[in-house]
Amino acid sequence: MTARPTSRLLVQALIRATQADGGFAMVLHKGDEIAGAVLVQCSDKGAETRLFERQADFSKGYVLSPCATQSWGNETELAQYVERRLRSDPDLWHIELDSANAERLAAAIMTQS
Repeated sequence: MTARPTSRLLVQALIRATQADGGFAMVLHKGDEIAGAVLVQCSDKGAETRLFERQADFSKGYVLSPCATQSWGNETELAQYVERRLRSDPDLWHIELDSANAERLAAAIMTQS
């Protein structure tokens, strides 16, 4: 049996990878350290904000799924979406990445089993 990385470890790895890539990363809401879901907010120099969530994919382990796609680029609607998610799941991590490679870095780290 292989040990799964904790949510906190994945978030820390994502922050370090983003900073090493020359980007900015910040925890906006700290969730459960062991098994909290992770919501990743990506943009590049303030351009259109996109949201992704780490979700279990029973055939491959984990995937980074786009969420609230109809609201991408609309800061007010995205903030309302995040607020609703946090109300329904207070153990959720909310991470902001501002980097040209934010989505690629998030996918590489968040899809680890």
